[in-house]
Amino acid sequence: MKASDIIELVALAAIWGASFLFLRVAVPEFGPVTLTALRVAGAALCLLPLVFLRRHGTALRQHWKPIALVGLVNSALPFVLFSIAALALNAGLSAIFNATAPLWGAVVAWLWLGDRLTASRVAGLALGFVGVVALAWDKASFKPGEHGVSAALAIAACLGATLCYGLGANYTKKHLTGVPPLAVAAGSQAAAAAVLAVPAWWLAPPAMPGATAWASLLALAVVCTGVAYLLYFRLIAHLGAPRAITVTYLIPLFAVVWGALFLGEALTLSMAVGGAIVLAGTALATGVIALRPRHQRPQGNP
Repeated sequence: MKASDIIELVALAAIWGASFLFLRVAVPEFGPVTLTALRVAGAALCLLPLVFLRRHGTALRQHWKPIALVGLVNSALPFVLFSIAALALNAGLSAIFNATAPLWGAVVAWLWLGDRLTASRVAGLALGFVGVVALAWDKASFKPGEHGVSAALAIAACLGATLCYGLGANYTKKHLTGVPPLAVAAGSQAAAAAVLAVPAWWLAPPAMPGATAWASLLALAVVCTGVAYLLYFRLIAHLGAPRAITVTYLIPLFAVVWGALFLGEALTLSMAVGGAIVLAGTALATGVIALRPRHQRPQGNP
């Protein structure tokens, strides 16, 4: 990698790690659905002008149906689910569960697209899910917390969101290969905003959120979604998708740091161990690292 690519990769991880912090701040005042609707609408307003400036409008019109489905599965549903989780889980733990998205992607690709799973990838899937169980075991209380969401429900919401990401990634690979990524990003955010418009209006908060919550929403929409997509697509163009996806392994680190600095959240030993297991399993399952098979010794050697 060039130094500029490394800087952009780290910057993207820092931005996406901060999204869990902003969720923790904004979602109690806006509510999960309204916050998500405003987030994707803001991102769409940032991205759509770029689509037409780069003359991708034709691609957006031709592929609007699969792009709209990606908006539902890859943005509307997972963003709402992570917003629900933010009512009960700290930013670092949510980010660690977010790192399981490539695990689900590998499972969906195997079941749906017939992708071959090597022994190394199977070992990674097993290890990753062991890490999830280890993390959930210590936290999965069914007692509702301050905002009416239990830790168990929050963990289920995180895993449901990452399953959505796995489905969305594979659907995009199957039906939108060759479509300009910027058109997919902008169109999917606009579709997510359209899907959530009525529920967001119906579930609007009874009181006007405060300035800090609005600032967090603005950061989520413009920086953590709009700018982040542009950085991500630049990295895919420069490095290819397999290297660009390594950002997944840096996000929990930044989420933990931001949560500790700004919200006073602590990194527990169980989070550190469980997170390390999840990340190691994800790296194996996605082929970032691989187990080397033992080479057979030549016959006749002692």
